[in-house]
Amino acid sequence: MPRLILVLGDQLSHDIAALREAEPGDIIVMAEVMDEASYVRHHPQKIAFLFAAMRKFAAELRGKGLTVAYSTLDDPENSQKIGGELLRRAAEHGASEVIATEPGEWRLITILTYLPITVHQRPDDRFLSSHAEFAAWAEGRKELRMEWFYREMRRKTGLLMDGDTPEGGQWNYDHDNRKPARADLLRQGPPRFEPDAVTAEVLDLVEARFPDNFGRLRPFSYATDRKGALKVLRHFIDHSLDEFGPYQDAMLQDDPFLHHSILSPYINAGLLSPREVCEAVARAYADGKVRLNSAEGYIRQILGWREYMRGIYFLEGPDYTSRNVLGHDRDLPPLYWGGKTRMNCLAQAVGQTRDHAYAHHIQRLMITGNFALLAGCDPHQVHEWYLEVYVDAYEWVEAPNVIGMSQFADGGVVGSKPYVSSGNYINKMSDYCKHCSYKVSAKTGKDACPFNLLYWDFLARHRERFEGNPRIGRIYGTWDRMDADRRKTIRTEAADFLRTLDAGDPV
Repeated sequence: MPRLILVLGDQLSHDIAALREAEPGDIIVMAEVMDEASYVRHHPQKIAFLFAAMRKFAAELRGKGLTVAYSTLDDPENSQKIGGELLRRAAEHGASEVIATEPGEWRLITILTYLPITVHQRPDDRFLSSHAEFAAWAEGRKELRMEWFYREMRRKTGLLMDGDTPEGGQWNYDHDNRKPARADLLRQGPPRFEPDAVTAEVLDLVEARFPDNFGRLRPFSYATDRKGALKVLRHFIDHSLDEFGPYQDAMLQDDPFLHHSILSPYINAGLLSPREVCEAVARAYADGKVRLNSAEGYIRQILGWREYMRGIYFLEGPDYTSRNVLGHDRDLPPLYWGGKTRMNCLAQAVGQTRDHAYAHHIQRLMITGNFALLAGCDPHQVHEWYLEVYVDAYEWVEAPNVIGMSQFADGGVVGSKPYVSSGNYINKMSDYCKHCSYKVSAKTGKDACPFNLLYWDFLARHRERFEGNPRIGRIYGTWDRMDADRRKTIRTEAADFLRTLDAGDPV
C-alpha cells in the first residue's frame, strides 16, 4: 500500500525529513490551496514566489523518478485545504498513512494532528537547533537572551571559531556595524530574474485570484528555484557581503536593498539551507574576501536570530501570538496599507514593502515596528500585518520578532527592553528625515516629528513597568528634569496626534 509524502510550500528541500523516507510507490503530495494563500492576506509576490517555486520543485521531483500528485489552485477538484488534499489523494491511491515534516506553524501542526488518517510528523532537521536542544538550553534560565544562545551555536557548529575561542577574540562586532550609508550609484543590489514560462503563468493566476491584496505583483524579480537562489547567494558574497556589516542598520530612501543579501525568502522556503549559507560566508572570510565584522554579523542573523526565533516560538506555545502585556488596543492605521502620511520614514518603509514585499530588519524594527509600539497598536494586528506583507514571513520566525522583539507584547521573553526611539535614531541611520514634512529637530509644535512626541508619551504611559528596567529606567531622569509645562505639552500634543490617527486622517 502506498504512503503519502507531504511537502509544504516552505519545505522545498530535496533532503527534507519526509522525502528521505520516500520509497518506490509512495505518492508525493503538494498543493496550492486557498486556505494557506488566504488565512492572512499575503502579499501577491509572496504567493507568486511560493507557487512558482512549488511547481518547479515538483518538476524536479518527477525528474528524479518520484510520483507527485500536485494540486494547482485552479484545479476544479481542489478542496483548497491541506488536510482536504491529503484525504483526496489518500482516497485516490488507497493510502492510509502520511509522512510529513513538521510544519513551522502551530496552526498547521494542529490540522495534521487531527486528520482522520495516520500522519507521522518528522522533525524539521534543516534547522541547526532542535526543539529539545533549545528547551535544554532554556531550562532554568531567568533570561533567554539570544547572545548566550548564539555563543552555544557557534561552539556547536564551529563556525568562525578558533578551537574554543571565537575568531578574532570577540563573539560579536556590533560596535563596528552601526554606520549610516551614503548614496552610491555603484552599489550592486540583488540579481533580478525575468519571469520564465512557469512563473509567468503563476503571475497571471495570482493577478486574477488576489487582485485586492496589499502589494504590487509586478514587476516580479525573485528567483523561483534553487539554481537562481544559489546565484543570489554567490552574488551577495562577491559583491555585498564585505560591506554588509558596517551598513546593515542603515536606511536610504532611494536604495531599498543596500548591502543586504535578500536570501531570507530562499532560506525560509527551503531552496537554500541555513548551514550552507553560513558556511559560504565563513569561507569567504577564511579566504580573505570579506572583513570579520561582516561575516560575523551575517552569520549571527542566521545562526543566532533565526534559530533563536524558532526556538522561542515552539518553546512558548500556540498562545504566543495572543500576548499583549502592555494592553495596547489601537487599530493599525491606514498608512500601513499605503494610506497618506506626512511621515517620510513610514512612507518609505511601507512603499518599499508594497513594491518588493521586502524591508530589512531595521526598517521593520525601528520604523514600522517602533511606530506601532509607540502608538499603542494592537500587537496581534501588527503581527498579522508583518505576516501578510513580507515574502520571507512565516509564523515561526515572524511572531517572536514582532510579538517579542518589536512590540514587547511578551513582557520581555525575547527583549530585555522595548525597542523604542525618538526621531533622532532614524535621522542618524537614514536620509529619511531630510525629505520629511516634519522636523526631526522639533520636539513640540505643529512641525514636531511624531516619533519625538510619541516616544516620551509611551514612556510616561508605561512608567510603572519600565522605570525599574536597568536598560531604559534611567531615561526617566531626563523626563523628570523637563519643565512641567513642557511635559504637559508633549502629552497633550501626543494625544492630539493619536486622535487624528484614530480618526483615519493623514498624519
